Amino acid sequence: MSSALHFKSINYTGQGSGPRLIVTGAVHGNETCGTKGIQRVMAELDSGALSIVAGSVTFVPITNPLAYAKGVRSGDRNLNRNLFPNDNPQDFEDRIANWLCPLLGQHDVLLDLHSFNADSQPFVMVGPRNNDGPLQPFKHEDKERALARRLGVRRFVDGWLQTYGAGVQRRLGSSDQVGMVLRYGVGTTEYMRSTGGYALTLECGQHADPAAPDVAYRAIMNTLAFLGFIDAPQPNPIADADMEALNMVVVHDKLDAGDRFIKTWSSFDKVQQGDQIGVRADGTPVTAEFDAYILFPDVNAAPNAEWYYLARVAASF
Repeated sequence: MSSALHFKSINYTGQGSGPRLIVTGAVHGNETCGTKGIQRVMAELDSGALSIVAGSVTFVPITNPLAYAKGVRSGDRNLNRNLFPNDNPQDFEDRIANWLCPLLGQHDVLLDLHSFNADSQPFVMVGPRNNDGPLQPFKHEDKERALARRLGVRRFVDGWLQTYGAGVQRRLGSSDQVGMVLRYGVGTTEYMRSTGGYALTLECGQHADPAAPDVAYRAIMNTLAFLGFIDAPQPNPIADADMEALNMVVVHDKLDAGDRFIKTWSSFDKVQQGDQIGVRADGTPVTAEFDAYILFPDVNAAPNAEWYYLARVAASF
C-alpha cells in the first residue's frame, strides 16, 4: 500500500516580500483537525475569498499519508521522533523525512497542528529560551513566543527537549548511545529550529472534538494576519493574566514492568507535593516531589523508558 502513496504540498506566494511559512497537518494520521483547518483555509484562498498579499505559505494537509489512510497514529513508526533525512531509509516515515526535512528547511516558520487523546483544553508547545547550548541552540525566542500568544489558546508548555534530554543522560550515563537516543527526541519543530527557523506545535483538542478543526483554522488565520500574509487586522496577544504557562521539569521512568499508576492519569492533572502518583513493583510509593501538573503519562511504557513528566507553573513566559 505505501509504495503507491505520494507526498503533497501546496504553495501560495504573494506579490509582496515576507516570511516563508509552512503549516502541517496529520503528522499523526488519526489527528485530522489540522487537515480540516488547512483545507478550510485553502478553500477560501482558491475561491478568492482570501488572498496571500505578501510572503510565501506552504500547506501540507496530510503529512503522513500512510497513517492517515489507515486512520491510525503512525504508519511504520512515529514520524514525530528521530526526524532526519536518511540515505538508507528503513521505513515509510524515513521516506517522508527525506521529503519533509528539505521542505521544512526552505521555510522560516512552522505551525504544526495536532490533537490528543484525553478530554482537555488546547495548548501550544513552544521551544527553548535563546541559548548557544549543544542540545537545541536557538535565537528566535521572542518571535516564537509572540506568535504563540496569538494562536487563540491560553495554555503554553515549554521545556520538552531539555527535559527529555536530561532523562536520556540519566538513563544512559556516558554510553555512546546518548547522541543516538537524543536524536529520537527530534520531531518537526525541533528539526525546524535546527535549520535556523522557529516553530510551534499546536495541540488543538481531543481527536474527536468537533471544535478542534475550528481551533486549527483560527490559529492558521491568526498566524497569516500576524505575520502579514493577508490583509487583516492584527490579532491581539493573550493577556498575561489569562495565560497558563507551564515548564516541563522532570521525566520519571518506568523501572520495572510491574510499576503501575494508582489511577488513570491524564495530561494536566494537578498533583500536590507528596501526592501518590504510582507504585513501584516492590511496593514503594511514587509521589510528586513538588506541586505539579502531570504530562504525557504512559500506562504502556516499557521498563527503562519515560513513564510520565512533571511540569510546574513557569515564572515567566
